[in-house]
Amino acid sequence: MHIMKGILQFSHHLIEEAVNKGETVIDATCGNGHDTVFLSKVVGEGGHVYGFDIQEQAILNTRELLASQKIKNATIIKDSHSNAIHHLSVDQLTSLGGAIFNLGYLPGSDKGIVTKSETTILAIEGILTHLKENGVVVLVVYHGHEGGELEKRNIMEYVHQLDQKLHSVLYYGFINQKNTPPFIIAIEKRTN
Repeated sequence: MHIMKGILQFSHHLIEEAVNKGETVIDATCGNGHDTVFLSKVVGEGGHVYGFDIQEQAILNTRELLASQKIKNATIIKDSHSNAIHHLSVDQLTSLGGAIFNLGYLPGSDKGIVTKSETTILAIEGILTHLKENGVVVLVVYHGHEGGELEKRNIMEYVHQLDQKLHSVLYYGFINQKNTPPFIIAIEKRTN
């Protein structure tokens, strides 16, 4: 057993700490649906998960996984995460507990289709506007692909300029791993 949590473990830990049963959460990059399933369990039957992806394969994979586990509290939408908040009702926007992003490409698919900092930053801004106090946005940044270094740099510049009176920003990563290991950026909305 390791004392330090791995990247995915720690991203889930942060969500579990911030999100309550009955809240709305966003899986900004469905991928193969694993975070969607995790978020579904965190918010429980009274809560709801909105999952987004631009790739049809990711949408199919996620819906299949949800169906196999008989999960009913998730809505999967083929659209950019930059449009996420436009798919939620006012009630859901006021109970937005958190969001998770896995940046990069869909594992096992076309590595040429990757997340882009422009849409990711738009998505973060929209989510932060509606996020509850002490809610959290977790970004797992995979940057070892073409275009990944630019996305990492742009997102780091963006989070560095967030007002510390309004947001706490955490960086979590392992610095002695080979092959551009992923890391976490977590943004907590502070109480006024």
